Amino acid sequence: MINDNKKYDLDEYKKSQKKRSPKEQDRLIGLRRTFVILLSGAMVLGLILVGGIIGKIAQSDGNTPIFVLNTSAVTAPSTTIGTLATPTPTVPFTVTEQLPADPLSDAFWGELASAEDPIPYEHFDVHGLYLNKVVNLEQCIDLANNSEINAFVIDLKEAEGIYYNTSNETAQEIGYLYNYYDLEDVCQTCHDNGIYVIGRIVCFKDPRLAATYPDRAICDSAGNPLYFSTEGSEAFANPYDQRNWEYLIELAEEAVSMGVDEIQFDYVRFPTGNTTSGNAPYFGADGQVPDKSAAINRFLQTARISIQDTLGIPVSADIFGIAVTSSLDGDILGQDWETVGFTGIDSLCPMIYPSHYALGTQMNGMTFDAPDLDPYDIMLNALLIGSRYHDQPGYCTVRPYLQAFTASYLGEGNYMVYDYDAINDQIRALQDAGLSEWILWNASVEYPEGNYGGNND
Repeated sequence: MINDNKKYDLDEYKKSQKKRSPKEQDRLIGLRRTFVILLSGAMVLGLILVGGIIGKIAQSDGNTPIFVLNTSAVTAPSTTIGTLATPTPTVPFTVTEQLPADPLSDAFWGELASAEDPIPYEHFDVHGLYLNKVVNLEQCIDLANNSEINAFVIDLKEAEGIYYNTSNETAQEIGYLYNYYDLEDVCQTCHDNGIYVIGRIVCFKDPRLAATYPDRAICDSAGNPLYFSTEGSEAFANPYDQRNWEYLIELAEEAVSMGVDEIQFDYVRFPTGNTTSGNAPYFGADGQVPDKSAAINRFLQTARISIQDTLGIPVSADIFGIAVTSSLDGDILGQDWETVGFTGIDSLCPMIYPSHYALGTQMNGMTFDAPDLDPYDIMLNALLIGSRYHDQPGYCTVRPYLQAFTASYLGEGNYMVYDYDAINDQIRALQDAGLSEWILWNASVEYPEGNYGGNND
């Protein structure tokens, strides 16, 4: 469903973006982020200085102060700009919280406990490949060594289970351990070739966890696990349940200790479609339960504090492409494009695959009879619509997933072969939209040779 009544001036936007080279755009983005962080630090310093002055002025007789500000406890308000990905993190004090306080969320889950000493980290400008369960590693390394590609996304956990050599107790209790590869060896091989490693963790689409611990699944009001017709008629782990958050974060922390450079959470959403029983999900009494987007945001905030702030390892999240252009669909998923980018995580990866848009999709005043045939325009217009939010200061990096597979299942006349040119057209589109990062998705891990430079080819 597309619910977009406002048209964004495509020609004007493209013209303004093309005035700058990608390197100039990256430099300006970096300067903006550095300025925002310095501004946050200045605000905190100002509070401390003002507190010191007030403390002195408030002394009544020179011996007994009427009011003294405890500067050691000074923190910036939760709505101030927070940690942003900077090429050279030089500010020792970083404010990571961006969303305003939410009393309902605090009452439901408890208040967020910030990291005592957030660790600044260096943002990595990703041009990546998805490698599934570390498939075709040597070929992908060869491609990276001869192109703009500099990062790999590997599956740590999929919906069916754990792919790496984990020792996590919950995973062992569930019993879905596949051990397809040794994570430390893979990370070392990638690092030896100058390749950044992103570990992907599928979150709430976990039918085996839901079956093993039915009280942690999405249930009806009687406590019975629900099965969702458009999710393989399987149960879904409950995104409101903090026990599920803790499990995912534990896996991420283990992967970091084994060499992963970034944690990427996927399926950070609620299920789509109806339940097979017809019963509605029940999360609690009316008026006492935060909305779906608050649940997803709070999970990402919690994960960010545990991983990004505490360990200095970036956290990213995958988002349905439709959530970028349609708030109605975003509400169903719990992926609110307006706010999710202010959770303080490093990056968002919207999956803007042209093949995933319905025939006849209307977007930005244009009608796409067969969206799969227009990789450049679909990517550009989706990002153009989403830019009303993600172009705001403080919003995290936007790093789209690009379609690198051929969607022949759409039927003759509705699809095209996604060769190098079709993939590179999507890179050109995101560059024209003012972005620089991307990840290619092909489940078979088969990518054509090429430089993948977009407008720089």
